[in-house]
Amino acid sequence: MPTTQPFERHTDRYEDWFEAHEHAYQSELDAVDRLLPSGTGLEVGVGSGRFAAPLGVEYGVDPAEAMLSRARDRGVTAVRGVAEALPFADATFDSALVVTTICFVDDVPATLREARRVLRPGGALVVGFVDETSPLGRRYEEMKAENPFYRDAVFVSTDDLAAELDAAGFEDLAFAQTVFEFPGEMDAPGPVEDGYGEGSFVVVRARRPAA
Repeated sequence: MPTTQPFERHTDRYEDWFEAHEHAYQSELDAVDRLLPSGTGLEVGVGSGRFAAPLGVEYGVDPAEAMLSRARDRGVTAVRGVAEALPFADATFDSALVVTTICFVDDVPATLREARRVLRPGGALVVGFVDETSPLGRRYEEMKAENPFYRDAVFVSTDDLAAELDAAGFEDLAFAQTVFEFPGEMDAPGPVEDGYGEGSFVVVRARRPAA
């Protein structure tokens, strides 16, 4: 079953994080924007639309109805569903976006296969996440017991996710990274750099083969 209860019960707390950590949030937006292609897009795990809306991603899917209501208020066409069984036809989208969601899905391989299915040939999957091996990833792991959102999360490393993307049939991987400090210590948006291994927030773009 998808992890929905914290997002249904603590929607305001979720929203407050973005207000309290605006510089980290802007850094994450900038990193995703660097690798997100144009065209018709879907965000899987759209939440309250905090990424889809400013990035111009028109469609979203999420299992938490309280979050979907916020996303719709931000102008996203959002429907209820889970990452492992997306309620869309094959080859519908130019891009699929998965931000801070991969650690909450029940089945990572199934999620990636579904994303590949709904992408048009040559379309791109863009995944943004906190790397489990990063300073922030280690802190979140330590905070699990006291944080309702991360209590059931299973964090992933960039190397492990890259291997999963390859197994799911994606190619042409590109990486960006940001958040080089703890979010609460940032006094301005941070830089976005290519690659991974230094920034706690990593974005990977992978393409569905064109043929």
